[in-house]
Amino acid sequence: METKKRILIVEDEKNIVDIIRFNMNREGYDTLEAYDGETGLALARREKPDLILLDVMLPKMIGFDVCRTLRDEGDNVPVIILTAREEEEDKVLGLELGADDYITKPFSMRELIARVRANIRRTAMSAPAAQTERSAGDALTIDSATGQVYKRGVLIDLTQREYELLTFLAGHPDKVFSRVDLMEQVWNYGFVGDDARTVDVTVRRLREKIEDDPGSPTYVLTRRGVGYYYAAHTAAAP
Repeated sequence: METKKRILIVEDEKNIVDIIRFNMNREGYDTLEAYDGETGLALARREKPDLILLDVMLPKMIGFDVCRTLRDEGDNVPVIILTAREEEEDKVLGLELGADDYITKPFSMRELIARVRANIRRTAMSAPAAQTERSAGDALTIDSATGQVYKRGVLIDLTQREYELLTFLAGHPDKVFSRVDLMEQVWNYGFVGDDARTVDVTVRRLREKIEDDPGSPTYVLTRRGVGYYYAAHTAAAP
């Protein structure tokens, strides 16, 4: 029997926690709850949930600091930021700190469930450019067997979303994908609202990790006005 996925809900408003717990349980997920940031961080470390729903404004430790700490410790658990604040910089900050997604309160439970499903799903992105064999001269190595990426032999610490974006693009070298395409293929849900910002920030974070000069990338490139693509000349033959 397949083990149920566990979701950690870190939110200080009990009525919101109760509603989310009820709906997540109904969808077949187990849940853990924390009402402040410190407890949420401790539960994340100890229980290793499959996904975290993380409020921003929390007692003792704000959600941004919880996310930053987990990423600094190498924990790449999917994190969806829950925020009641509409400011663009708050959403961007969450993504810059390594969150996989965000959703703004008030949100519909249908949308939250869709995003939970999409983020908790682990789709194997095996593709021609993501094989385990690479020549010694390759600057970037994607090991699809272990889900790890190396640059000149040094392990790069990518979030799950960054890894999925890289392997998807690398699997279709020189093919340009719009933000809408990427939201559907990598994020696994339709393009809504300002999701373009989610794609842009994730691309920028990925470039900062894999490129020698993020300002002049050689792997993940932009086709102005169209979208993003992985340069075929960087894909080594197995």
